[in-house]
Amino acid sequence: MLAVLGIVLAAGALGTVRSDYTTVIPSGGSMEPTYAPGDRIVIAKTSGAKTSGAKVRRGDVVLFGLPDRFEGKPVLKRVIGLGGDHVVFDGTRLTVNDAPLKEPYLKDGEVDGGHGPYDVKVPAGRMFLLGDHRANSNDSRYFASEDSGTVPVTAVRGRVLDDDTAPVMLGLGVLLGVVLALAGAVCTLVGWLTRRRRPAAPALFAQPLA
Repeated sequence: MLAVLGIVLAAGALGTVRSDYTTVIPSGGSMEPTYAPGDRIVIAKTSGAKTSGAKVRRGDVVLFGLPDRFEGKPVLKRVIGLGGDHVVFDGTRLTVNDAPLKEPYLKDGEVDGGHGPYDVKVPAGRMFLLGDHRANSNDSRYFASEDSGTVPVTAVRGRVLDDDTAPVMLGLGVLLGVVLALAGAVCTLVGWLTRRRRPAAPALFAQPLA
């Protein structure tokens, strides 16, 4: 019974990890210093506009892919604006809906990276995306002729997790399941060997009648 419980637990946790999460390793430096090339990043997979039950939010770092950009390869960028947002860079500061955007994640505090001013009204169902290393990021600023550089939310394949608690707990679930399965197998084997080595009961013979 213990072995069966362990197998069920391990299989369930492993199935959830495989279906809901993945890892990516960025090769470029567009998201430095938040994520450096070679970092292993845990991604919560998504289908369409939602990821792990939560909608894509402004400020999220998302993995997305478009057939006509970046050779169709998925890339990581940060969501700056969503449908209906007004994103403006006047050459000095970046605002979203007239409010200055606080960006503590920027590489060396660079807001622009040499691109210049832009003014974008994000269409419904789309996102305006930028890299954290603005001087080294080929992002929405460079595709202004294509819906103002915005990307459909449905192109999102996953969102970088704020923390690794969920996948870590699932990983521990897999480990615990394996341990329980092994413990159950050992107990079963010990019980079987014990029964085989148990001496047979002496035979009882009927006493002859006088």
